[in-house]
This record gives sequence, structure tokens and C-alpha cells, in this order.
Amino acid sequence: MLPVAAFAELGRIKFNETDFSGVLFRVAAVATRTVPGADEASVTLVGSGGAHTAAFTGTLALTLDEAQYTQGDGPCLMAAAATMTVRVPDMAAESRWPTWAGQARTAGAGSSLSIGLPMHEYVTGALNIYATRPDAFGDESVTLAENFADYAAVAMTNAHLYDTQVTLAQHMQTAMKSRAVIEQAKGIIMGERRCTADEAFAILAKISQSSNRKLRDVATALVARAASTGSHEPAPRQR
Repeated sequence: MLPVAAFAELGRIKFNETDFSGVLFRVAAVATRTVPGADEASVTLVGSGGAHTAAFTGTLALTLDEAQYTQGDGPCLMAAAATMTVRVPDMAAESRWPTWAGQARTAGAGSSLSIGLPMHEYVTGALNIYATRPDAFGDESVTLAENFADYAAVAMTNAHLYDTQVTLAQHMQTAMKSRAVIEQAKGIIMGERRCTADEAFAILAKISQSSNRKLRDVATALVARAASTGSHEPAPRQR
């Protein structure tokens, strides 16, 4: 795939039609088709819970990523931590991570390229590209991979922000619905007990605690019962 076409494909991603994970898998797939010499690719994310492979195009990439996480060191972790490019031209001659490089050769990898992704202050990442032959990534491949990673980081960040905004909106809608049903339940109790709003809320809270149910669920059950009985059945007494 030509670089212009690859960048255009990333720009055409519709965040309302896929999720953050889907965008990451798209990035890994397009990288494999775009960077000369690439056989497989993956995306590493590093956060408070540690490092994990969020997307990959084949078992070779996943295996070599996870070997680095187990050892706590390796090119993808260095790239993510320092937002830099780390190239391993030949696994057979690699001296920085000899154990990992030996595992990579056994798995069938000859060379690798990891580009740090500027994601978020709490999350770092790396685009990892693997080849089965040594010296697969020349200067042209590195430059192209770095440019691609810049575009990919923008797409990934926008996808993460979109997912966050959607989740926040969903939480707000749930909170508003919960508040509405709790207010309804308070109104029912106030009408039955001739009490204040604060007293009605205290009754709901007591029932929630004693029955080990969420306040929203207690309120929903009370409103449903009132609706089915014409609002004349008394609310349960707290104990």
C-alpha cells in the first residue's frame, strides 16, 4: 500500500462505527501492508496496569511482544517509554536483549522495528513491526514507519477521546435516569408517610442497606409496584 493511501485510510476511520480496539487493529493491519519489509505488526500500550498488546496481525508479533513483557525489557518497551524509534537490524547480532533476541530467532523473526507513540500522559505505546528476515528495515522503511506512526497516534488518540466521551455520556444518562426514579420513589414515600424529602430518602437508603440492593434498584422496584397497584400499596418499612 502506498503511504498516501495508508494515511488516507487512517483518516477515513469513522469512530462511531468502531471502538478503540477496532482502530488499533486497523492501525496494525495497515502498518503491515504499508511499511516495506513488514510481515507482522502489533500495538503495545503501557499504563498503570503494565504493558499489553492491544492489537496484532499474527502470532509472531504477539509472541515476541509478550516475551518482552515477561522479561520487563525489550525494544517495544524502550520505544514506548522514551517515545523513540528502536531498530533491531539482525536478531542474530542483537546484544542489548540477547535472551529475547534468541527467542525471536526461534520464533522465526529476523529483525524488528518499534516506534514510540505519543498517546496520553497516563498511557504510552509503541507500534511494533516484525520481519522474518534480517535487515528488513532500511532507512526508507524507518522514515515511512515513523510518519505512519505519527498519523496512527492521532487516529488512536481521537478514537480514545471519542470512546471516553461516549462512555461519559452513557454514564450521565444512567445517572439522570437513576436520579429520576429515586425522585419518583421519594415522592411516593412522602405521599404515603407524610414525611419530608430528606426523610423519604433516608427510608430508601435504609431499605437499600438492609436488603443489600442498590438504591436505584430499590427505587425502581417501589415505583414499579406503585404503578401496578395504582400507587396505593405502602412502601416497605425499614428495619
